Amino acid sequence: MTLSTSDVERFAEHGYLVLPGFLPEALVSRLKPEVDKWVDGGHRAKTIACCVDPETHGVPPLLEFEQDAHGELLANPSLLEALAQLMGPSFAFHHMHSDRQAPTLPGKPWHHDYEQSPQVDRAFTMVHTLHYLDGLGEDTASLAVLPGSHRQVSEKTAYEDHDCASLPGEVVVDRLPKGSTIIVHSALFHARRPRPVVGRTPRYFVDASYCQAGAAWPQVKPFWRNMLHRARALGLDGGRWPDLFAEHHFSEYVKAA
Repeated sequence: MTLSTSDVERFAEHGYLVLPGFLPEALVSRLKPEVDKWVDGGHRAKTIACCVDPETHGVPPLLEFEQDAHGELLANPSLLEALAQLMGPSFAFHHMHSDRQAPTLPGKPWHHDYEQSPQVDRAFTMVHTLHYLDGLGEDTASLAVLPGSHRQVSEKTAYEDHDCASLPGEVVVDRLPKGSTIIVHSALFHARRPRPVVGRTPRYFVDASYCQAGAAWPQVKPFWRNMLHRARALGLDGGRWPDLFAEHHFSEYVKAA
């Protein structure tokens, strides 16, 4: 995939890029059973426990990308080509989350996900790729974004007092076909906004984060070295992206207060 000049300019200005139906149908059909296995098999819960209390739980026995389709998604050639246009040719994988979100899941207040402590600048780009396997519709929570807010240097929780309420200038993405992807600058303020009436359809959601080379990025996983080692062992970079799982991009893990 090659992004157009207007796509790249739009991302720089607004901080997000919507790619409807970006993922191949065959990949989506393989991802969904893996998400079910990840959730129903307790692997998601185990991974969260390993992050919350690493001294007790150690390293997860299974990581998201060690499932075949998730590994393909992480290093999808079209996706990485697009990211190279947005961030430059050298960037690294930061983390991946996979979930089957229940229709009753509460909204998530306004926040951003740019990893920097303290928040001092936006010199380097970090992105989150949000993959909606079944798309978005009237039965699922929608995504609200605040265009241009990725240029604002502020803490992740600066707007949390607004919860999921509407903000001036926001854009709401609530209709997308299956296999759609939204690339957001990680510093972009966004919220998961539930529907007024609770639907019946779970939201199959995978997000993976990547960061531009040149900064010592904080890690959010205490087992991050093990994670990168396992990705290298699987050869997910395809021999084409030698920096994708390199450790030198990151600073030491520091447990959040």
